[in-house]
Amino acid sequence: MALDIATCDHLLSTTRAVRKRLDLSRPVPREVVDECLELAIQAPTGSNSQNWRWVVVDDADKRQALAELYRQGGEAYLTGASERADASGDAQTARVFSSALYLMEHLHEVPVHVIPCLVGRPGAGASVTAMGGYFASIYPAVWSFQLALRARGLGSCLTTLHLGFEKEAAQILGLPKQVVQTALIPVAYTLGTDFRPAKRPPASTITHWNGWRD
Repeated sequence: MALDIATCDHLLSTTRAVRKRLDLSRPVPREVVDECLELAIQAPTGSNSQNWRWVVVDDADKRQALAELYRQGGEAYLTGASERADASGDAQTARVFSSALYLMEHLHEVPVHVIPCLVGRPGAGASVTAMGGYFASIYPAVWSFQLALRARGLGSCLTTLHLGFEKEAAQILGLPKQVVQTALIPVAYTLGTDFRPAKRPPASTITHWNGWRD
């Protein structure tokens, strides 16, 4: 069956990191999250390991606790980065950090947090090759999950700021020591669905064929 290229291209080019336009008042049914995860796990994994695990949090107290860790991990960084972006006059970057600060302040209100995990910790001093393969076993599935959400009228964004308190988060969630959290994905329906492609430089200006060219 031939794919509808226009629809696929629209999905790929308009799946944004959604923060301010997450609908904090509308519940997300568990079956919708399950549908998106079923699609996500069709993604490839290194050595076909399929060692991903997904922790879905809709309990209000646990979301509150995770949001507090997120704030501890990110408040100083996000506040400083936002101030620098405002001072630089870079309107697009300023909007991004304003959005990130909004999410930090409202994360506990987002109806679902999804934490993608990997079973098995990389060894101490793991090589670039090993670490690349390690995270390559989860992030394709994360992106597939986000695309599946977008197709169903939901938004998300990839965040990692709570990972500075990984042990505390693991305790909240009852995770075994060998399970590694790789992100926290806020999930909610979106306020409107009219997302557009972001402003990016043409690919031709950042692409090098057969070697680096200045």
